Amino acid sequence: MDFDDQLRRYFGTDDLSTIAPSALEAGIDRMRVDLGMEKDRNRRFALWSLLYLFNASPDLDVAFDNEEDRNAARDFMDMMAKAQDGA
Repeated sequence: MDFDDQLRRYFGTDDLSTIAPSALEAGIDRMRVDLGMEKDRNRRFALWSLLYLFNASPDLDVAFDNEEDRNAARDFMDMMAKAQDGA
């Protein structure tokens, strides 16, 4: 999943600065629906990660049945926190 492709798919643009608040909300809602329907673990993780970046991800125990996936999500969250601290 390419980040820009996902932005275009859910928000109609790959320029975050141009997304209207209502379009942001609608795109996040569509991502949540897709996450709930997605069966592929990699695509599911990618959707959850994008939702996390928008501060809209579900809890790990809700999003992932597999402990390995929950641990990978924790690692992602730690990595994002470290990147934010260093910025």
